[in-house]
Amino acid sequence: MNRSIIKFILGHVLVIEGLLMLLPCAVALFYGEGVGVWYLLSAALAFALGMLLRLRKPKSTVFYLKEGCMTTALSWLMLSFFGCLPFWLGGEIPSFTDAMFETVSGFTTTGASILSDVESLSHAALFWRSFTHWIGGMGVLVFLLAIIPMSGGGGSNMNLMKAESPGPSVGKLVPKIKATARLLYIIYLAMTVLEFILLLFGKMNVFESMCTAFGTAGTGGFGFKNDSFASFSPYIQWVVTIFMILFGVNFNFYYFMLYRQFKKALLMEEVRYYFIIIILAITVIFANILDMTAGIADAIRQSSFQVASVITTTGFSTVDFNMWPSLSKTILVLIMFCGACAGSTGGGMKVSRFIILFKSMGKELNSYIHPKSIQKIKLDKKPVEHEVVRATNAFVVAYLIVYVVSLVIIALDGRDLITTFTSVAATINNIGPGLELCGPAANFGFFSIPSKFVLMFDMLAGRLEIFPMLLLFYPGAWKDMLSKNSKKKDKSFEKKESKLLEKA
Repeated sequence: MNRSIIKFILGHVLVIEGLLMLLPCAVALFYGEGVGVWYLLSAALAFALGMLLRLRKPKSTVFYLKEGCMTTALSWLMLSFFGCLPFWLGGEIPSFTDAMFETVSGFTTTGASILSDVESLSHAALFWRSFTHWIGGMGVLVFLLAIIPMSGGGGSNMNLMKAESPGPSVGKLVPKIKATARLLYIIYLAMTVLEFILLLFGKMNVFESMCTAFGTAGTGGFGFKNDSFASFSPYIQWVVTIFMILFGVNFNFYYFMLYRQFKKALLMEEVRYYFIIIILAITVIFANILDMTAGIADAIRQSSFQVASVITTTGFSTVDFNMWPSLSKTILVLIMFCGACAGSTGGGMKVSRFIILFKSMGKELNSYIHPKSIQKIKLDKKPVEHEVVRATNAFVVAYLIVYVVSLVIIALDGRDLITTFTSVAATINNIGPGLELCGPAANFGFFSIPSKFVLMFDMLAGRLEIFPMLLLFYPGAWKDMLSKNSKKKDKSFEKKESKLLEKA
């Protein structure tokens, strides 16, 4: 285990967080809010520790998937810890556990809140809550790869990107990973700016437009009003609906469209099924709630907004869908698990995983009919590697184990089954609101401290695709990290790999 490169990357992450925390300081200064000093102090602490960790440059910059996963998990924990300090030190969220919960929810783009009155927060706090969504949406390590040159063998940069990027697989859009990361952020930033401009046209002020664009881009869900988006105009609700859906699309699709590779873009099965699921869900819910709305236009807008918000795991709301009929709530819970596309800023299990699972099931059924036949699962008319199928199956098993264990622990709080079940679903899928006591008109503040920590783990596990967080609890990983012989093993492995590459 290359411990020095892990510390070095963690140092970079904290330095970046320290610099980014200067933005809420500027917001506090602009609005004349005294809480800005706590953001400045937290920024200084993160920056100072980051500089200490990166003082000594590692001799070897090689790291493999195990280092990538450990680095990713530790990075997100450190981001959340330092990110929660201004809330706690400034007294706007007096409980450290609650401040940590709010910040983890922000960075993981979950949007589950413990606050009952967000309108009482300072502008600096509202900005930081929304900005954490934007930082976490694409990922801080992807940002790191985009701006800082990292070198080394073993596909080092790809291993770091794989550990943080959502979806069953991640690949390079262009030959160099740094260029890929930079391209992703350019698309991400351009779409955010476009939404910001369109919101300004809807007469939303600059501050609210920024917070909304950050939350939508990161598919987060933290609002700055107690009713989320219920009080905004139909125009603003439609703009947010459209951009929630757009940010749930695999960013590879935008790359193909940008470079006029339309055939490749249209071949993306995941994107096609993603839109089919959205259209079907909207149609069923529209028909189911039509009698409860002011008319056809209102029913279409409400059903479209809520479906877009849930499937992309954003978590904004325009109505309390907890009051909708059972069929509509069932559809919303199902698409909670489905989630958006791989390679997007959305959460959930991802549409591509469900496609692979359904095709695997079809393959098995066909093998019963034709035992000697040899079939390969195809996605976008290309064979899916066995490694991807195996990883998908392993992810589903790990996901279910984490879900069930979390469910049992949360059940100790003694809440009703729907609240318990959907609170775990809302956090592990990075949705935000669930149903009943944790519905869109409620919050997560009533849970016990142990339950809040379990839900925090679920949020992190859901955002980081389960395994990086599980690795933190795997004794073998820490034993390897603390072992004195781990460096020798890594060097030996590097030499063997380099010889194999030379022969190839």
